[in-house]
Amino acid sequence: MARQKQKKFAVTQQRDYIVEPGKEIYESIRGQWREKIFKNDNPIVLELACGRGEYSTGLGEVYPDKNFIGIDIKGDRLWYGSNVVEEKGLKNVAFLRCFILDLEKFFADGEVDEIWIVHPDPRPRKGDAKKRLTHPRFLNNYRKILKDNGLVRFKTDNQGLFEYTLEVLEEEKIPTEVQTFNLYEEPELMKEHHGIKTRYERKFTAEGHNIHYCRFRLHKKDITDKYPVHNPLLSNIASN
Repeated sequence: MARQKQKKFAVTQQRDYIVEPGKEIYESIRGQWREKIFKNDNPIVLELACGRGEYSTGLGEVYPDKNFIGIDIKGDRLWYGSNVVEEKGLKNVAFLRCFILDLEKFFADGEVDEIWIVHPDPRPRKGDAKKRLTHPRFLNNYRKILKDNGLVRFKTDNQGLFEYTLEVLEEEKIPTEVQTFNLYEEPELMKEHHGIKTRYERKFTAEGHNIHYCRFRLHKKDITDKYPVHNPLLSNIASN
C-alpha cells in the first residue's frame, strides 16, 4: 500500500496544476492562482474536502469560463482527480493539498468567488463539532477568502449534519437562499448539480439515504477574531 502511494505522489509531483508540499509554488501561490495556474481572470470556485474531485472536474467540464480548485489533505485522493484532468484535457481545474482551516495561507482576501462543500465527513460525535466544515470558525475563514456576498453550496447525505448546519446558519443570522431535505425531489435544484455524483453519494443513495442541499452567502462585515488561528505543522502532511 505504501509503495502504491509513493507511486501516486511521484505522479502528482510532476503535475503543475497540483499545488502541494515539496513544490516551490506551495509557499507563494496566495493571491496568484489566476496568474500562475490558470493564466486567466475567470472566477475561482473551490471544492472543499474534495476527495477524488468529482465536482471540480465535473463542473470544470460544464463551465469552461470558471476556474475550479479541489482541496483535500490526502495526496493520493488528488491523484484520482488529476487523472480525470489528464484524460479530459481540462485546463481550468487544479488541486491544492492543505488543511481546510489553512485556506488563508493559500488564498488572498476576496480571491475566491464560490465554495462547494460536498459530502464532507459528518463528524457525528458531539465533541467533534468544531471539525465540521460548517462550524462557525470555518464559516469565518471562508468569509476571509471569498469576495463579499460570496456563495457557498452545501450538500450532504447526513441528516444530522444538515440539521446542525441549518442551526448554525440560523444562529449566525445567515439566511439560506434555498434548502431541501430531499434534493432528488427538487428538479430545479438538481439542475445546479449537472448530474454530478461523488462515489459517496452513489453509495448512500443506493442505501436509501436522501440527499440534503442548501446554499447561502457570506459577508465580509461578519468576520470575527474570536476564533484562534489554526497553525498545524505543514511538514507533517508530506508523508500522508
